[in-house]
Amino acid sequence: MPLREHLRELRRRLVLIALGLVLGAVAGWFLYEPVFHLLQEPVRQVAASRSEVVTLNFAGIATAFDMQVKVSSFLGVLLSSPWWLYQLWAFITPGLTRRERLYAVGFVAAAVPLFLAGAGLAWAVLPNAVRVLLEFTPAGTANVTDGQMYLSFVMRLMLAFGAAFLLPVVMVALNLTGLVQARAWAHGWRWAVVIAFAFAAVATPTPDVVTMLAVAFPICLLYGAALGVCLLHDRRVDRRLVAEGLPRLDGTLPGERARERRGGAPRTADAAADAD
Repeated sequence: MPLREHLRELRRRLVLIALGLVLGAVAGWFLYEPVFHLLQEPVRQVAASRSEVVTLNFAGIATAFDMQVKVSSFLGVLLSSPWWLYQLWAFITPGLTRRERLYAVGFVAAAVPLFLAGAGLAWAVLPNAVRVLLEFTPAGTANVTDGQMYLSFVMRLMLAFGAAFLLPVVMVALNLTGLVQARAWAHGWRWAVVIAFAFAAVATPTPDVVTMLAVAFPICLLYGAALGVCLLHDRRVDRRLVAEGLPRLDGTLPGERARERRGGAPRTADAAADAD
């Protein structure tokens, strides 16, 4: 695709994503009251267990309005996630064939539950995080937390967890488009584990190890599941290439792996061409 058409397609996808976010934000505007009640619940639970004042504060005339706009926008991102995830995938693979359209549906079908699962895990971690952090408030003092700062804290936590749970979808998408082979993901599994635990340590504001493990283990399991899908895909592609008499994805020719098992070094397509 020429660069001009590629940029035009990017602009079209961004406009469609923006429209979806606006419609989602409009729906979120009407859901503000019950959602804000849920957001405030962890703070209320801590306030009920302490004799000091622990509450959210709106410091300004327009602060409450800004709060509602931000919550509505945040809900718009969550509610329209199937739409903008599909648009991202459609931009990555333009000119979709029938099979690729099925891949796009599968991409959205997998990405949306994973994103919401990550956000749900963040929501499950939130009460414990609020409780631990507010316990640092010295006795005899009040903790009047700015409402917008609290909302930003919750939004960053949920979006970070949701994005982390999209890792396997990105892995499979890059593999299906031929940009990254499964063996590259397999060679980097140690770094993936380190990054998963580092992300869990940074993203979880609580100092306890249990919460960190509860976040890191699902990410590692999702990485392993995505790696398995990529390996199956590359194996299927290798079988098709061998049937057509073409080099495999790793560059080896048909029959060279059997030669390697007999003690010889496998030849790549380039080496075979040089020999001829």
